[in-house]
Amino acid sequence: MIENIIISIVNWIQQIITSMGVWGIALLMAIESCNIPLPSEAILPFAGYLVTKGVFNIHQAAIFGAIGCLIGSIPSYYLGYFGGRKFIEKYGKYFLISHHDLETADKWVDKYGDWSFFICRMLPVVRTFISLPAGILKAKKRFFFTFTFLGSLIWSYLLVFVGIKLGENTDKLKHLWHKFDAAIILACLVLGAIYIYHHIKKLKES
Repeated sequence: MIENIIISIVNWIQQIITSMGVWGIALLMAIESCNIPLPSEAILPFAGYLVTKGVFNIHQAAIFGAIGCLIGSIPSYYLGYFGGRKFIEKYGKYFLISHHDLETADKWVDKYGDWSFFICRMLPVVRTFISLPAGILKAKKRFFFTFTFLGSLIWSYLLVFVGIKLGENTDKLKHLWHKFDAAIILACLVLGAIYIYHHIKKLKES
């Protein structure tokens, strides 16, 4: 059941990018940045694969990925900006934001200041919910949006490059995928289940 859902999501991601090109990349990355669990790790490597097919180049894929992140961070930022901490603490669970997430973001901001928005955009998981705390803390817009774009650009280049390397070695890796596909799927399911369990647990404890 879960495996079918994952496969459906991945297929949908691939269809969007295939049909919309770089604008599809931007759309999907914007969705991810709106606190919707749509992993960039499934979006950008496929874009990198299409780079090897000549659909677009690495710079287009990465730049539009970063543009999507920037666009998606805007509503989240202003939701936190105008809603405030009390609003997010009360309704954050509907955006998959727990008290633990807010505390984690607070620690990053306390430790690194505005640079935390740059650093967090290059980290898995935390990058998807940093915009809400930034709005709550009323981070300076020019710094937040600039660092969001730059951090997302580096993250995008990294994942697109991974996709390019996989695309260039598709034939060499085919037998490995066939041999270990069940193990890979199982590992992804276990890790995903652990993450979801702990996240939901934290939401309930909030």
